[in-house]
Amino acid sequence: MRRFEGQVAVVTGASRGIGLSIAERLVSEGAQVVITARDEGALREAASALGGPEAVHPVAGRADDPEHRAAVLDLVDRELGRLDLLVNNAGVNPAYGPALEIDAAVVRKILDVNVVSALEWSRDAMAHGLGDGDGGAIVNIASIAGLVASPGIAFYGVSKAALISLTTQLAFELAPRVRVNAVAPAVVKTDFARALYAGREEQVAASYPLARLGTPTDVSGPVAFLLSRDAGWITGQTVVIDGGGSISPVS
Repeated sequence: MRRFEGQVAVVTGASRGIGLSIAERLVSEGAQVVITARDEGALREAASALGGPEAVHPVAGRADDPEHRAAVLDLVDRELGRLDLLVNNAGVNPAYGPALEIDAAVVRKILDVNVVSALEWSRDAMAHGLGDGDGGAIVNIASIAGLVASPGIAFYGVSKAALISLTTQLAFELAPRVRVNAVAPAVVKTDFARALYAGREEQVAASYPLARLGTPTDVSGPVAFLLSRDAGWITGQTVVIDGGGSISPVS
């Protein structure tokens, strides 16, 4: 399929894991993709693996840095001339433990990166022409932690619940010009989520009816669908990607 032929996408947090897999899927379907991440070396390696300068444009920086965001969107204006798709994937979880025990400064950092930056990327993308063409779309990468209690990653879950709510609000405000949806993955085998399954992968996987952990491609496929015209009458939704975990009977 070449569903994104001639389109331009921005994917934040795309040097590895889910973000990298999303960028790979978009490139494979014809998009020009601007990828961002904090680590410039890892980002350039990702860009090379994805096909180099013909299709991929790396810009290093922090997702919650306004100057970085401006640099990305200036590159889009200057070199690519249009913006069709935005994936807000960048996220942090620098603290583990109960919500009441997390330092207030850490709480603010989690919210700044996981929620506020998604709002700012969306706002600035609109100002730089997102939705001016046919088929503008945003997908926010939330988490199953935003829908259920999440011991150990409590405030990360709170931030993802806020991102899910932001998705609904933006979908209403930006319609019909831009569709806005989210995905909520359960445990996916990435470095970011390693603490949730390291040393006990079989035990964690046993809690899912499909009997395995997720992979980045399990997420990138649904994200590509939501970004595409195949999902042209879908907005304001959060798609749960959890191997069936949410349908398991209560014990």
